[in-house]
Amino acid sequence: MSLDRTLFEQYWHLACHRRELAGDGDFIKFDGVSGEIVLFNDNGEIVAFDNTCPHRGARIYTDAHGNRPATCGYHGWTYKNGTIIVPEKERFKSCDIGRARFNTFQVEWCGDFVFFAIKPRTGLYEQLGKTAEILENISFNVDRRLDLNRYEYECYWPLAVENALEPYHIAAVHMETLATLQLGDGENVFDGVNSIWYAPLGNARLGNQLARLRKLFNIDYQYEGYMSIYLFPFTMISSTYGYSYSLQNFFPAPQGASRTRFTSRLYASNTLNENAARVLDSFFESTVRMNRQVFDEDHEVCKLLPKESWSIHALRFPSDAEVKIDHFRQSCRAVGETSLTALHQIQTSIDEAASLCASGAAD
Repeated sequence: MSLDRTLFEQYWHLACHRRELAGDGDFIKFDGVSGEIVLFNDNGEIVAFDNTCPHRGARIYTDAHGNRPATCGYHGWTYKNGTIIVPEKERFKSCDIGRARFNTFQVEWCGDFVFFAIKPRTGLYEQLGKTAEILENISFNVDRRLDLNRYEYECYWPLAVENALEPYHIAAVHMETLATLQLGDGENVFDGVNSIWYAPLGNARLGNQLARLRKLFNIDYQYEGYMSIYLFPFTMISSTYGYSYSLQNFFPAPQGASRTRFTSRLYASNTLNENAARVLDSFFESTVRMNRQVFDEDHEVCKLLPKESWSIHALRFPSDAEVKIDHFRQSCRAVGETSLTALHQIQTSIDEAASLCASGAAD
């Protein structure tokens, strides 16, 4: 199994916030190396499935998100209350139609953030480690989604992730956007395969302006600076002063494609009241514009990176601003070594079974 598929199928992935799937029939679709995965509100229960009807393989959803029943447009098969409703069920006399199931996956919660996994190697909280508490605090302070933005990055996914992990490129790539914060070196905190960068704002005037906005928010969790959280393997969460949070997924495209299925969500934090929310409208609008521009700038520079420029090995010429890249590559190497060990064990078992069979036949 390739590294891309191993990471996609054996790890938990942060999909969205509870408020995005609040109503019966709400859904969100993701594309990845293993195909399309849908998260769906099934009468209050959040379920994940592979967007394939078990009857004839038609796709259930084609839109990226929305609200409608999980009904196949081909023959009307419907997933509801955990079961399949089959039109004209009496016509299926020649098969055991009662065994028909949607191919569902595991769903877990960390606070108000929902995660999905296909065949996870560990539990969610074991994978998240101490970072889970931070995610819980963030999730409880989220009010609503401000923006949903998705497109294909024209580069291999580890290159897009590594670009998001290091601040060394900010001065050259984000001169009129992220660089205006004048971020300090800050501190990198490593938690297993996950990591967090805390960076103070060097732009004192902007910092004072942001500090004065605090009275308009009803939040009990905040880092007064820039915070960037990396959740191995495909997810980033970033925020300035905790007033909004940008959630980004960098999912691998189908095997062999040097593309990244990029999705970003921008969440507004809880405001003090409706009047405060109205006052903050222009602030949030500018935040949406800034986020989109930063990601467009990142995409443009990532286009310059051919797939062959990425390696699982440590950087040859690392700067002190790129330590999170070597941490990421070390984590990828560990996954690859574990997979090779598992394959070796399987092959050994096959060889031993074949040897026993041969001995039995000889006897």
